[in-house]
Amino acid sequence: MSTGLREYRSDFVRKNVNQGRAEGRAEGEARALLAVLAARGIDVPDHAHTRITECTDLDQLETWIRRAAAAATTVDDLFTPQP
Repeated sequence: MSTGLREYRSDFVRKNVNQGRAEGRAEGEARALLAVLAARGIDVPDHAHTRITECTDLDQLETWIRRAAAAATTVDDLFTPQP
């Protein structure tokens, strides 16, 4: 019995698998961000929750996580770059 990962040979399948993985990473980053905000006691209104959970840009999500962990006191601080 083999336990190795199987390589996808079809470009179509490979593309869709990679897209699914990227979407999964973005979903995980969004969940992490919401967890940081909750742990810090920062209220997340519905519009901000939607913006966070619908974001698929991993770099943007990581930026928001850093802001949430370090300097944000409100959810608006995530979306507004600090000087």
